[in-house]
Amino acid sequence: MLPAMTWLLLALHILLISAFGLRILLRDDLRPDVRMGWLLVMVLLPYASCLLYYLFGEAALGRGRSRKRLNTHAYLLAHAPASQLQQLQLGNTPQAAAASMGAARQAIAPRWQSAFAYAASVNGFVPQGGHQAELLADGAQARARMLQDMDAAQQEILVLYYIWLPDETGTAMAQALMRAAQRGVRCRAMVDGLGSRSLLRSPLWQQMGAAGVELAVALPVHRPLHVMLTSRIDLRNHRKITIIDRHTTYCGSQNCADEAFHIKPRYAPWVDIMLRMQGPLVLQLQWVFASDWGQSDAKPFVPQAFVPQTFEPPTPAPQPQAPEDGAPGPAEGFVAVAIADGPTERPRSTPQLVATLLASAQREVVISTPYFVPDATVLEALCTTAWRGVQVSLILPARNDSWIVGAASRSSYRRLLQAGVQLYEYRPGLLHAKTLCVDGELSLLGSTNLDLRSFDLNFENNVLLQDRTLTQAIRARQQDYIRDSFAVTATQVRAWPWWRRIWHNLLAMLSPVL
Repeated sequence: MLPAMTWLLLALHILLISAFGLRILLRDDLRPDVRMGWLLVMVLLPYASCLLYYLFGEAALGRGRSRKRLNTHAYLLAHAPASQLQQLQLGNTPQAAAASMGAARQAIAPRWQSAFAYAASVNGFVPQGGHQAELLADGAQARARMLQDMDAAQQEILVLYYIWLPDETGTAMAQALMRAAQRGVRCRAMVDGLGSRSLLRSPLWQQMGAAGVELAVALPVHRPLHVMLTSRIDLRNHRKITIIDRHTTYCGSQNCADEAFHIKPRYAPWVDIMLRMQGPLVLQLQWVFASDWGQSDAKPFVPQAFVPQTFEPPTPAPQPQAPEDGAPGPAEGFVAVAIADGPTERPRSTPQLVATLLASAQREVVISTPYFVPDATVLEALCTTAWRGVQVSLILPARNDSWIVGAASRSSYRRLLQAGVQLYEYRPGLLHAKTLCVDGELSLLGSTNLDLRSFDLNFENNVLLQDRTLTQAIRARQQDYIRDSFAVTATQVRAWPWWRRIWHNLLAMLSPVL
């Protein structure tokens, strides 16, 4: 007969496995294959898998924080004054925003209306016209324009970055904020607790606070054990938001760091893409920023209304795609909408948006992303789009700063190439630009990568816009990336040794936690 202690340990074992197994079975948001994977691992490695599931199995923001953290739409309804809700054309539900897109519907081509309707359903932001934008030549010009706008600011500057390094770029940005704060401009700076940990540990962060810049940390990790026990340490705020005087914003992939990226110099230069924009989208992004700010430990604030202005041409000379001085005011211009995704928003919204955009394509789709670990929705949509005759081009970095992601990306190469997708690997540095252009008319760009981390774990911000001139300028930039890349062929992939294929597929199995 078994000793009493053995029976007790057996009962605890069964209770532990049953509790985690029931939790997995009760989750309606899990795909069947993911649920089966967790259950299988729980049988094979019961204790290790229970620990892994507790730490990484759910996108939970912590017991206390989960009650406090609202999605963007709920935060807006709770804090925005009626006048701003009217300016935003925000409905009571995101579905209402998707159903009635207001006056912008007339400016949206019929074939893109479903894509904009889906985008509106994520946060409840209604697509609006009246936008002007300038595609900046490179990271250096983006920084120069940003600093120029900050030095001219008179009312308010809001900045949020996933990575802010205390390098030349990071120091220049901090000094611009300090100069603005000292002349009376209200400055708020927010960074991710993990991505910007080197800045948080540097004297520059304290100097900014002492100079009058209001500071906040998104998802702090200064108590890692507490975070691991109550939340997920790999949930990160990956957004890049810069808003100046309530009328100008910068959208794109660029963090607050030099292209040399001294924490990973062997992969440099980091190649990014940035837009300088004005229009109703500014107020939408103000509220995305305010939502993150108000749900940190900082004192909440209510954004001021969008201030329309005549779009200023770039310096020193306008690019062909930028409007000239005296361009039409906010009543004209192209249609755009902000999209803020994250663990608090509707699950799977970004891959579903990408699939909607791909389904709208008739001629070509060109995508660049540094991290490509797609879920089944995006992978199937890419293959389906190529199979029906649309030219699909995918540009990825040849050398990835995450060797795991780089290998996992290549596990899907054979299937993509069989469908007719054109694959390119960029050589000169790490291609960090996240772009998606459809038929030379529609663009999606921002902070989101085509990987499960961006889909499920990161807080991201993007802009969807319809404008032929601007999209063709972005498309020309993508063509520059292709010229600096080599084409990956089916023959090359078939020549990979068997052990390399196994290695790629094994790492792809870890994609939910990459």
